[in-house]
Order: sequence, then C-alpha cells, then structure tokens
Amino acid sequence: QLQLVESGGGLVQPGGSLRISCLASGSSLQYFVVGWFRQAPGKEREGVSCISKSGNMTSYADSAKGRFTISRDNAKNTVYLQMNSLKPEDTGVYYCAADLGSWCSRVMDHWGKGILITVSS
Repeated sequence: QLQLVESGGGLVQPGGSLRISCLASGSSLQYFVVGWFRQAPGKEREGVSCISKSGNMTSYADSAKGRFTISRDNAKNTVYLQMNSLKPEDTGVYYCAADLGSWCSRVMDHWGKGILITVSS
C-alpha cells in the first residue's frame, strides 16, 4: 500500500551537491523507517543511509559520512538525502526504501523504482 517515488536525480559535477527526495503515498510515512540505497554500475546494491521513524536517529555508510545528510518531514510524507562534495564513485541508481521495522536492511518491504545520479565532469 505504500508507494515511494524518488526525485531530484540527474547529472552533477564532482564536488557538487544534490538533494534527492523520497515522496511516499498510500500510508503515513511516520510509521516507517526509511533508508537510501544505491547501486553503482556493475556493483551490488548498498545501503547509504537510514533514518528512524521520528527522525531522531540516523546512520550512514562510511562512504557517506560527513558528506551526506538524511532527513525527513513526516508532515510532507517525504525523506530527503542531501549529498555534498559528490564524487564520481557516488554515481549510481539511488533507491529509497521503507519498512515498519526498527531499522533499514536489504530486504525492506517497500522500494521506489530508483533515480539515476551521475557525478561526472
């Protein structure tokens, strides 16, 4: 019943910034932990960040720490990922995912279809 749609992807130069959004519909997002995942060309999907239902706890992959910030606005049913100091290795398809559980995992119940982010000159 929960649908997730990512937006904000595109081409950005190395060192640049991008904010992507995950808009939920069908259910109130406040009951879901939400995470961002990405899949680079030729690589397995990896977790990037996760945010608790209230937004009071967050986690990041080592590659994202210090550069990415996850946040949520439950009133807007939206989760964001602010990405700064982007590197070519950040290139990939980014997915948001949601689950009623306590934290993010590779097998979350709801997934967006993903958006492509390309970091290149």
